[in-house]
Amino acid sequence: MKPVAPPQTYRVKSFGCQMNVYDGERMAELLGARGIVPAPEGEDADLVILNTCHIREKAAEKVYSDIGRLVFAGKQAGKPPLIAVAGCVAQAEGEEIMKRAPAVSIVVGPQAYHRLPEMLEKAAKGERATDTEMPAIAKFDALPARAKRGPTAFLTVQEGCDKFCTYCVVPYTRGAEIARPFKGLIAEAERLVEAGAKEIMLLGQNVNAWAGEDDKGRRVGLAGLIHTLAKIDGLERIRYTTSHPNDMEDALIAAHGEVDKLMPYLHLPVQSGSDRVLKAMNRQHTADSYLKIIEKFRAVRPDIAIAGDFIVGFPGETEAEFEDTLRIVDEVRYAACFSFKYSPRPGTPAATMENQIAPEEMANRLQRLQSRLAEQQYAFNQASVGKTCKVLVERTGRDPGQWLGKSPWLQSVHFEGDHAIGDLVEVTLAEAGPVSLRGVVPAPV
Repeated sequence: MKPVAPPQTYRVKSFGCQMNVYDGERMAELLGARGIVPAPEGEDADLVILNTCHIREKAAEKVYSDIGRLVFAGKQAGKPPLIAVAGCVAQAEGEEIMKRAPAVSIVVGPQAYHRLPEMLEKAAKGERATDTEMPAIAKFDALPARAKRGPTAFLTVQEGCDKFCTYCVVPYTRGAEIARPFKGLIAEAERLVEAGAKEIMLLGQNVNAWAGEDDKGRRVGLAGLIHTLAKIDGLERIRYTTSHPNDMEDALIAAHGEVDKLMPYLHLPVQSGSDRVLKAMNRQHTADSYLKIIEKFRAVRPDIAIAGDFIVGFPGETEAEFEDTLRIVDEVRYAACFSFKYSPRPGTPAATMENQIAPEEMANRLQRLQSRLAEQQYAFNQASVGKTCKVLVERTGRDPGQWLGKSPWLQSVHFEGDHAIGDLVEVTLAEAGPVSLRGVVPAPV
């Protein structure tokens, strides 16, 4: 490749999970620390980073399509951008991206993006660079201080996965489970609050697997971390995602009844209601053990909103086993859910299992499941009508004087009034829709 002028502007396009959003923010902060600024809205960027996710179907092919669009647009504009592919597809594909996409200058995995500035220096000289190493924790020590942001912020506390679910590529693209040290997490949280964050979402592939030593040298789990974070002045709300049933400890359940700042929301994927399917997935929990965890949460926080994940059409899933999934849905009564058709991932055990389900049958089951889940989300929203709660204002709405924010139960709420982004506003939930609610600010007494 020919040498090019060092980039002055960038755009990060993040796909997939909230951890990818966090990684995208950190890459942006890396670039900002070196004087590279976001491209103005509507203008082409000198550097485009595709921060990829490998969970969805045909993830790699979609990345190559995006690269093709960037190349075409660059030719039309007479100014092709530097293209970097980051994230889980970069980790999985590695040098194959360089072979298939000559326009790509940089391929960097999710554990190596702290080296992005050095890779950019090479790219400016016309050298292509690939880095898919997985040095545990190293990137966090190399990242700059957190930049000013909105009222909500992500904080990665744990990365990687040792569970090896048979359908999942995360252990191969994110590496083994690692927990960030307690001291560094508290310091980053304090900086986020200083930069304007009112709410922090703790992130991890298995966030409740986090464990470390607190400032007194005591071994603590996620509950201990949350108790300490709750002492930070100015931090109003704490959330965490995504949890694994096998890592759920009683102390974390109890924290929902002990820590006012910990929001009444739990994202706990079950994936299937069939014990045979769960075993084939290597999930290591049963439908009954999952339901008992939910019971414990509701015992300490009766109003808690439960969210989950489901995969339909896993190899060998029968109609009766799918009905088991519908039964667990009816028993839990979810406030929100993510549901997907099974799609094989190269290199995972499930990809070569016998009895792959026909696409039309998977589509039928997914439609039935999502219809049930949508009914439950609407019912949860309807049951919230009449409650008065605090809503954290995140942005302006479509109409003048309208604001959008989140309730404690992570529902989207829109309301009107003289407020500002970052305000915690007392709102009465007045009207429920399928995915959001209308709120009314009570008149001063």
